[in-house]
Amino acid sequence: MTELELIIDLHKNSERQGPGSENDTLKALEFLSLPTDQTLKIAEIGCGAGGQTISLAKNLNGQITAVDLFPEFLMELDEKAQNLGLKDKIVTLEKSMDDLPFDKEQFDLIWSEGAIYNIGFENGLNQWRDYLKVGGYLAVSEVTWITPSRPKEIEDFWKAEYPEIATASKKITQLENNGYTLVGYFYLSPDSWIENYYKPLQSKFEDFLKRNNHSELARKVVADSQAEIELYQKFKDYYSYGFYLARKEE
Repeated sequence: MTELELIIDLHKNSERQGPGSENDTLKALEFLSLPTDQTLKIAEIGCGAGGQTISLAKNLNGQITAVDLFPEFLMELDEKAQNLGLKDKIVTLEKSMDDLPFDKEQFDLIWSEGAIYNIGFENGLNQWRDYLKVGGYLAVSEVTWITPSRPKEIEDFWKAEYPEIATASKKITQLENNGYTLVGYFYLSPDSWIENYYKPLQSKFEDFLKRNNHSELARKVVADSQAEIELYQKFKDYYSYGFYLARKEE
């Protein structure tokens, strides 16, 4: 197996493939004034196995197109939706987020938790805006500095890993410059990282290694994941995911 295949294997059958929680999803929804007299058209981009997709389907009157690049995760989401009686509200689509087959002004809401970084925050804002109706909403979570300054070690790490990391004020300015008006913002608590993502991930390490015969590449995947966890634990006071809720203007 390749390293990417091993990473997918590690993250399969998990509630979430990144930091977040149902409470975060529902809190974000509270900022949006969505119409209640119609069936909403919703795109969820970078859905993974769909923990948040299920929350949206349970709490909104809408038809969700859930997009991800990896069929393994979409199969999980299809199965969850079927088991929960939500299959008529969720359609999965295997597609890259920078090659979406959507029409202009197709959606009332575009949702993306912890995934927009794959094409860059500002690039995503610009591309996805075309798919939103005027007055429609964008809901994205994005890695964000939560203090005005931070230790050099973590600053250097993120500048190398994801140069678009910035403070919320800069991200909000980027939203405004791309035709959106901010309607809400908050950042994820440590529990959304540790209790909901990292601890469940760590609990899978042993079975993952056994399943993959403790191969060198499998051990590397685990070591990299553990290093990420330790980095967050050390520097969690300086960064998190910021959740940005914005409305498309004309």
